[in-house]
Amino acid sequence: MKIFVVAVLLLAAAAVHAQPMTQRYASYGDVIVTHLSTSMFPHPLRANGHVYSGQTYSAAEHYSDSTVAMFVPKGYRPSRTVDLVVYVHGWGNNIDSALRRFNVIEQFCASRRNAIVVMAEGPHDAPDSFGGKLEEKDGFKRLIADVLAVLKKEKKITAQASVGNIIIAGHSGAYHVMSFILLRGGLTDHMKEVYLFDALYGETEKFAYWIDHYRGRMVNIYTDSGGTKGESENLMACLESWKIPFIAREESRTTPDELRRNRLIFLHSDLKHNDVFAKRGQFAEYLRTSSLAEIKKRAG
Repeated sequence: MKIFVVAVLLLAAAAVHAQPMTQRYASYGDVIVTHLSTSMFPHPLRANGHVYSGQTYSAAEHYSDSTVAMFVPKGYRPSRTVDLVVYVHGWGNNIDSALRRFNVIEQFCASRRNAIVVMAEGPHDAPDSFGGKLEEKDGFKRLIADVLAVLKKEKKITAQASVGNIIIAGHSGAYHVMSFILLRGGLTDHMKEVYLFDALYGETEKFAYWIDHYRGRMVNIYTDSGGTKGESENLMACLESWKIPFIAREESRTTPDELRRNRLIFLHSDLKHNDVFAKRGQFAEYLRTSSLAEIKKRAG
């Protein structure tokens, strides 16, 4: 009997995972899936695919997906500006697999932020950090203009709404396109917060420039074995030399108040590389302590 019950539960869980995104997250809000010419791919620099460790990842299978997904949570309150949380997935994933693996939507909803999540497909199930059109000058600005047009057409935001504050978050190989979006994307003035989840492998000068020239908040969580420890320590050493204040803490002992009060936050984690996004609800916690407005619970 117990075996039968376990089998039923496993089948039910598999059925839920097999559902399209638009159905799977219906209890949390509305998922809009579209294809936009301003998404990352296709791109001329991956027209012949990509070779990594002797294996070829074809353009047709890995670099032709122009999917962009948007998530509007239940209770979202439209206003004159639209705050956005942009999530970028890392290597070996796609939008759908990353959402399931890291509980992106569930964590976002747990934070109760009055914002809309935007996800553009990166290299689809490929070991690659290249961000295609989002690494071009004003590429991110063009994408967000198209995103807002879709949201207006779907009547999720007002017809006059413009871009508000933006938080960009990414795991692992997402760092590369994130750094280009920050400096060349065309909406840098709107970039209020950056979350690097074991992702600071390089392009450190771009993140340092943003830190020095803008007043945004950055949370950088890193591990011993994920390959980001050296670069994280290097950036902290530079900040110390430049006399730019930051805090360095053990992730497991960091308080919400410390997250809320500090602008530059470096968190050393005892977790594994793929656990730093969701194992302790980190994404939700960083959003909860962010500058974004909260969705207020309705009385009664």
